[in-house]
Amino acid sequence: MRSAIHQLLASPLSGTEIERRSFARIDESAKAHRFDPRQWEIVRRMVHAAGDLTLIDQIRISPDAVEAGIAALRATRPVFADSKMIRAGISLERLQGASPAYRPEAISCHVGDPDVAEEARRAGLPRSLFAARKARPILEGGIVLVGNSPVALLEICRLIQEEGLRPALLVAVPVGFVHVLESKQEAMESGVPHLTVVGNRGGSALAVSALHALCTLAVQQEREKDERRQECKCKST
Repeated sequence: MRSAIHQLLASPLSGTEIERRSFARIDESAKAHRFDPRQWEIVRRMVHAAGDLTLIDQIRISPDAVEAGIAALRATRPVFADSKMIRAGISLERLQGASPAYRPEAISCHVGDPDVAEEARRAGLPRSLFAARKARPILEGGIVLVGNSPVALLEICRLIQEEGLRPALLVAVPVGFVHVLESKQEAMESGVPHLTVVGNRGGSALAVSALHALCTLAVQQEREKDERRQECKCKST
């Protein structure tokens, strides 16, 4: 059996073109959906990351989530990641497309910090809980990405409910079978702009893909503003 790589070598496609064709196939396969164009940009990228069209029916995006996420990115708000995989997967280049002021230190993940590990050991509780508590100062007005730990999401929801915490955006896609459903339900009832995937599915790749889609939308929004400003200049001259 001849390897399929030879077909690609004979008719080369760049990574960008492969991605474009992938999105085109997603669009073609899901012509009827409930999302507006900006929400769809996020959904299709999450579907692409998961390689699964059935995810479309499980994604929930609050009406204020897209605008809140774009505004936070444009304002260079800090990003909290509940896992090292999310932090590693975030493209600084994409963040800087939304706001050139972004630097690596804007992305925080405390789950591997020695003090967090020690607190978790003493309490007999997951490190993710104490990592979320340690991040409390940057969670206010920040972009929160939870793609691994439902316990981290539960603690963040507690901070919202009991301490008045107001993240700019809560991407709530923890994965698993324990505390997952209730943590996502609390996120959807938090009153905070949010994005989640109902059920047990989730993961770091979905959280990152949602953020990257928001970066794309932020760039598009700024480009459209520039075009309108140019049109206004032309009309006034």
